[in-house]
Amino acid sequence: MTSAGDHRDLQPVLQMRGISKRYPGARALDNASLDVRAGEVHVVLGENGAGKSTLMKILSGAVRADSGEVLLDDAPVELSSPLRARRLGISTIYQELSLVPHLSVAENIFLGKTPTRWAGVVDFGRMRADARRILDGLRVAIDCDAPVHSLRLAQQQMVEVARALSDEARLLVMDEPTSALSQREVGELFATITRLTSSGVAVVYISHRMDEVFRIGDRVTVLRDGRHVATRNIADVTAAELVRLMANREVAEHYPRRQHSAGEELLRIDRLHGGGLEDISFVLHRGEILGIAGLVGAGRSRLARALVGADPVAERRIVMHGKPIAIESPMAAARAGIGFLPEDRKQQGLVLRLSVERNMSLSHLGALARFGVLNRLKERSEAEDAIASLRIRTPGPDQLVVNLSGGNQQKVVLAKWLAAHAEVLIFDEPTRGIDVAARQEIYLLMNQLVENGAALIMISSDLPEVLGMSDRILVMRGGRVVRELAAHEATDANVLQAALGVAS
Repeated sequence: MTSAGDHRDLQPVLQMRGISKRYPGARALDNASLDVRAGEVHVVLGENGAGKSTLMKILSGAVRADSGEVLLDDAPVELSSPLRARRLGISTIYQELSLVPHLSVAENIFLGKTPTRWAGVVDFGRMRADARRILDGLRVAIDCDAPVHSLRLAQQQMVEVARALSDEARLLVMDEPTSALSQREVGELFATITRLTSSGVAVVYISHRMDEVFRIGDRVTVLRDGRHVATRNIADVTAAELVRLMANREVAEHYPRRQHSAGEELLRIDRLHGGGLEDISFVLHRGEILGIAGLVGAGRSRLARALVGADPVAERRIVMHGKPIAIESPMAAARAGIGFLPEDRKQQGLVLRLSVERNMSLSHLGALARFGVLNRLKERSEAEDAIASLRIRTPGPDQLVVNLSGGNQQKVVLAKWLAAHAEVLIFDEPTRGIDVAARQEIYLLMNQLVENGAALIMISSDLPEVLGMSDRILVMRGGRVVRELAAHEATDANVLQAALGVAS
């Protein structure tokens, strides 16, 4: 690794100025900026939703900015597509690798740019030789003829790096590259990054792991709410200062939390273990909203799926109403009175080509049938009542769910579980992709549910949402619950410190 001081007087190879990007209902980037110098590791930090991914997608050519400019070597460039970005020397390695498993290492390195002897005939000898030359330059001992699926994950990442170098990359973006690596593999990756930067390649490194920031970084840029907050030399900043930069804001007033009086214990989870989760125990009371916070990869969604039996775990004890229950499938969870509003409502929560009323009845068709025949009048009556009480904007119960807005689709998922008389509702990203007005309605419905005696578990990547709506907060990191906070003691800073593993 090159020290930060070696880069202070260098001209940036990349400049992103005034970058803004708006999606329906949300501003992802607001006049954001980033400059990266040749031969440095530039870390980009920010909590979930800070704009890191959007900025990197713009840099990789996958997303077009609404405004702003990108300069390479002081010359404006148009990043109109990923292919255009790669031709300009910008390569991106995503957390989910984009290799073809059954092709060889050499074939993956030169995918889309295979050397040929003449039209249509691949020059395999040259391809292997060129692949070997690139891998040798990285000091990576991998068989060029080995199929990629036979490699360890760290080796597959090296193939991604080699593919970027085959494009003559000058700037390499790495998004959470160590999320699934062992400590030994992390060391191998960092050694490769050091060799790259020593040859002048610039690396933009996105990570939530604070120890990595100080181990590999030269400079760090912090984003918050889509804006550039600060750029610092790693040598001049502490972990606590970075957390303060990431979290320095107040919870907005548009979270209409009401103080809920927690009632009797409704659900108890003891020693849930397996599937990437470790020794998780907690209690949920009637009439409360329990928020679960954590950074990407902390295990929040895995926990939700484990609770409803969607993902298997090695060990789990669930007690409801004081009695142990077995939940081995989402259907068993529904029978026990536990409803799940998944993160991806379109793929996992709804059948888009079915009507509003049929989606609502899917959770309890047995209760609507007699001798195996569905009572259509009862189904229609329930749907009309739900549409009125939840204020679902639809021409009628026959409307296909695919034609509703995101907020109204979320209300249909909620109606499905209310009709099934669920007492515990698990919301995973309840307002993702929903406009501001619809968010307010969802929050008010959540308040109404707990006032009526239900208990909610709310998982959200939007930290102000967790702070604004929860009565208690569990903070997760690395598949564990690392801290529990009451609403009155929870702040942006102390939740982030726990999520990042940083001492206060």
